[in-house]
Amino acid sequence: MTALAGRTALVTGAAGGIGREVALLLGRLGANVVVNDPGVNLDGTGGSAGPAEEVAQAIVDAGGSAVPDAGSVATPEGGEAMVRRAVEEFGRIDAVIHAAGILRDRMIFNMTQEEWHEVMAVHLAGYFHVVRPASQLMRQQRFGRLVGFSSSSGLVGNSGQANYGAAKAGIAGMARCLALDLGRYAVTSNAVAPTAETRMTQSVPQSARSARSSSGIAPLSAEPTRADPAHVAPMVAYLCTDQAWDINGCVFYVGSGRVSLAHEAQPLRSINTPERGSVAELAELVPAELMRGLANPAPPPS
Repeated sequence: MTALAGRTALVTGAAGGIGREVALLLGRLGANVVVNDPGVNLDGTGGSAGPAEEVAQAIVDAGGSAVPDAGSVATPEGGEAMVRRAVEEFGRIDAVIHAAGILRDRMIFNMTQEEWHEVMAVHLAGYFHVVRPASQLMRQQRFGRLVGFSSSSGLVGNSGQANYGAAKAGIAGMARCLALDLGRYAVTSNAVAPTAETRMTQSVPQSARSARSSSGIAPLSAEPTRADPAHVAPMVAYLCTDQAWDINGCVFYVGSGRVSLAHEAQPLRSINTPERGSVAELAELVPAELMRGLANPAPPPS
């Protein structure tokens, strides 16, 4: 298949997990791929061009076109450099898929400033760092595809992930805003919330998993825990094709053979009170009307 022949895509975090599967599939579909990954350890230490080079070589060996990039999305300079690399190598940039990510799980009362800022720098700021320079070129060429990676942690919530959840909710919000900014230039912006077992998810300690389970915090669905990252790649690739021209500003749950359109955050039900209402009125109406049938996701012990 050559659904993306002649297109150029930048995939961040492409040396492993979902990013790797996306990069490999884009290559098979005919795209020129900039395989970005700094090759750091899970704790952020180290760094190597080897992992990105391995994936780029795999694409080339399969008959595709790819170059590695070991830059970091955590700085504006890093984002600009990898977009510039795409243009220098292939003449244009048509798609940005931001799969780069890290975890620094901690309950909010124990979370450090560094753990907050490190996650924000890679996920949310990192997306801005690549999207901003890419969007300038896409606007000029009147074509582009942006795919951010959100998460059920940001859309629904998860214990111990205030930093990660906030960043992922921000990416979903960015997807909707970028759609409005860029749609007139034939640039689409969407996000996926994947279900997949990767090196990053495997790094969550068993103590954290047990704490979430004992608190009654269940996963979003009954999908199997071990989900193949390759199951996420086709939807991401489809959103990059010409055929997906009219899909814009959407968030999709993707994984384990299922694709679901996320329900937009619109008012579910309302109450009306005279003028601004009193606390006494709200104490009666909010539980009886607004919160009817909704459960506290983490109630205190009885």
